[in-house]
Amino acid sequence: MWKLKVAEGSSPWLRSVNGHVGRQIWEFHPSLGSPEELAEIEKLREQFHNSRFEKKHSSDLLMRLQFSKDNPSTTILPQVKVKDTEDITEEKVVNTLRRAISFHSTLQAHDGHWAGDYGGPMFLMPGLVICLSITGALNAILSKEHRREICRYLYNHQNRDGGWGLHIEGPSTMFGSVLTYVTLRLLGEGPNDGDGAMEKGRDWILDHGGATAITSWGKMWLSVLGAFEWCGNNPLPPEIWLLPYILPFHPGRMWCHCRMVYLPMSYLYGKRFVGPITPTVLSLRKELYTVPYHEIDWNRARNECAKEDLYYPHPVVQDILWASLHKAVEPVLMHWPGKKLRDRALRTVMEHIHYEDENTRYICIGPVNKVLNMLCCWVEDPNSEAFKLHLPRIYDYLWVAEDGMKMQIPSKILEWRRFLGNRNVIPSKTWTRGDNGAAQRPCTWTKKKFCVGKGYNGSQLWDTAFAVQAIVSTNLVEEFGQTLRRAHTYIKNSQVLDDCPGNLDFWYRHISKGAWPFSTADHGWPISDCTAEGLKAALLLSKIPVEIVDEPLNTKRLYDAVNVIFSLQNADGGFATYELTRSYSWLELINPAETFGDIVIDYPYVECTSAAIQALTAFKKLYPGHRKEEVERCIEKSAKFIEKIQEADGSWYGSWAVCYTYGTWFGVKGLVAAGRSFSNCSAIRKACDFLLSKQLPCGGWGESYLSCQNKLYATVIPEGDRYTWLVAVGRMEETRFSSTLPPPTPAPLSRLDRRDLQTYQRRHRTTLLPAAPGATATPLLDTVYTNLEGNRSHVVNTGWALLTLIDAGQAERDPLPLHRAAKVLINSQCENGDYPQQFEDRNTTYRLADVANEIRRDFGIEINYQKARRSRETALAYIRGSPEDSYTKLAAWAHNLKVANPELYTL
Repeated sequence: MWKLKVAEGSSPWLRSVNGHVGRQIWEFHPSLGSPEELAEIEKLREQFHNSRFEKKHSSDLLMRLQFSKDNPSTTILPQVKVKDTEDITEEKVVNTLRRAISFHSTLQAHDGHWAGDYGGPMFLMPGLVICLSITGALNAILSKEHRREICRYLYNHQNRDGGWGLHIEGPSTMFGSVLTYVTLRLLGEGPNDGDGAMEKGRDWILDHGGATAITSWGKMWLSVLGAFEWCGNNPLPPEIWLLPYILPFHPGRMWCHCRMVYLPMSYLYGKRFVGPITPTVLSLRKELYTVPYHEIDWNRARNECAKEDLYYPHPVVQDILWASLHKAVEPVLMHWPGKKLRDRALRTVMEHIHYEDENTRYICIGPVNKVLNMLCCWVEDPNSEAFKLHLPRIYDYLWVAEDGMKMQIPSKILEWRRFLGNRNVIPSKTWTRGDNGAAQRPCTWTKKKFCVGKGYNGSQLWDTAFAVQAIVSTNLVEEFGQTLRRAHTYIKNSQVLDDCPGNLDFWYRHISKGAWPFSTADHGWPISDCTAEGLKAALLLSKIPVEIVDEPLNTKRLYDAVNVIFSLQNADGGFATYELTRSYSWLELINPAETFGDIVIDYPYVECTSAAIQALTAFKKLYPGHRKEEVERCIEKSAKFIEKIQEADGSWYGSWAVCYTYGTWFGVKGLVAAGRSFSNCSAIRKACDFLLSKQLPCGGWGESYLSCQNKLYATVIPEGDRYTWLVAVGRMEETRFSSTLPPPTPAPLSRLDRRDLQTYQRRHRTTLLPAAPGATATPLLDTVYTNLEGNRSHVVNTGWALLTLIDAGQAERDPLPLHRAAKVLINSQCENGDYPQQFEDRNTTYRLADVANEIRRDFGIEINYQKARRSRETALAYIRGSPEDSYTKLAAWAHNLKVANPELYTL
């Protein structure tokens, strides 16, 4: 049986700065587990497999099963339900909170953090398996049980059409399908194994053009394996690392995740490294292509990309650049005397790789560069100490759940992150006073950067910091003092205590002393919002008696955290993630990744900026004399930045969760912390109007992850006294119509918005310019808030929206929306105090069996299908309203349409 082990590290090849606090690894013990426990685990696996197309995400049931025995709940309180005709009493609120925290405390690890699944992307595990296969360490590192669970995961997340997506929610892509198919083959699966799954996967690949159409990252991995030729790759010259830093395109100016991935890639490209050509590799050369391997046009393959993968098409300037490097520069660098420069560049690259490895204790910033760095160390010297130090850290990235074994995602990298809610949610400040809100960070996919996915070795610090803030806000501190005490210990043990050694400028690193990372101190990379949330939690805990939570964090360490926050503020007042924004947005023109957009530089975000304001405001209250002017200046600049980037409809785009609800929560909270209020800040008023307009009839909020990727693009072309409107939503084809309606005055387009519009034009080969000479087109961009299908509410979105409105003083104006939302959260709580894992299901209907199963789970009541049908019909009628209700609103709707569009005729 699999067992989760926490804060352990017995291998002599493991290094740690704090005794492995926060480390979470899964180990298989054949002697563990009673027959009943093993049968229960198999039942959970079978249930997931049978519903895998409807519910793509695991619910961490293996971990929960273990913790239910290790940390049994001692508090059993009756479940609270509030009827439509009932008022919400303080007693019911407190009882709900007590039940939630009691359950949440049972999920806390003994070192104080909260562990959990942080998976989603499908392109992480292939890199690890390819690397281990090349180095000959596959069977030594991945036991038979590891390999079985990895195969289970990959088969479970195969789409109905036979392919695999970039992530488990996504449609099939060449990148996901080819790499997953290759991974299964390397793990020992035959071409026709998996009850036909392998054959279906191969058919999808061949039907969509074969592996020559894989993305550039996929081409690189296949080339390393020996199933693709390096001449079919666009150049990644390591010599770029020898250029002077003053150049705006120097890799040291790139976003750290981007440069840390392309750093080892450039080494492998520069070496043209190819692993052993095994019988499996030779077989893959036959299985993956539509023509014989020796007949492939590799020069043409360099720029091939399947349409399913083409999120970010290469601009013409990039095609010219790659062709020039490929045909003119690379031949010189591959032969003497140019090879001397290549050798020097490769040595420089390896120096930076070793620096990254050593300063993260061989965890590395994320899973992609982790396996790439490990492979580079082996290529440099198969018997090197560096490679041996890498191997035991592989387990830090692996997670087991009922759907199998996956690699976890790094929080700050992907472009649309998984959002199906986190079960470990305590919606505390929803009903009580306190300094912060209530949620363990959900794993999401949004549209700013690509979170390259367990992309960290977990989200331990982030989850713990929010859990602390949630529990403290409930005023149940004494009751759950032991939980807070353990969490306090973890927060103190996770702060980064020193800067990286050496000249930070030479290594392109930012200061880190006093920061908090996303996961563990061993990982060590400083992050702006993680530092802010860690500081907020530490400050809250410092106000609680030491008899409950132990001694507070040393004041000097608090000062160090504040110093890190100051150092991360950009000139425009905003905060990016790991470092200052070091270059310009036009650098995205040379982004070679077709699948990942906006990854080249580190952009400022509303979430990071808001967290910094909140932390500094809390700090100022307790330490009003420390760098007072700097604190106030930083807060004011940040608040102005947040006001400046607000969308026209009053929302903020959330980049680290879904999406406008999340961003608006941070936007409003930051402004309120900076001293703004509903009465003196129009941005807060607009934000409240936005959220209230999205509240569902049931009282909750439910935003789809599609909000992250679907934006409304409208280009207005003046033609005489009329205007031609071209409208596109997300990736949908455009709609054209002519109108006398002039364009509204748009808010200034941000640099990202302009680039998104240009990308759309390139993708669809569409010109948005008018035919009339001299006329100009006005591009507009609006937000597209997308509800969950069926207008279903989601407890996480509802919690965020409720927290926002409470902070904005909604209770003083009209408390009814708050009570309606609170009722949804109270009634959503499960019998054990947990909250349900809610899924976005866009492909299936809510079956009668689902109704009956959830009634049985939540209330212990058995109902027949007739009752299930009636309850579903009643719920749908409540959500959608009756035709009679809609008819009564038709006249008002037509009137509003006429006012907005005078040229229309309404009947």
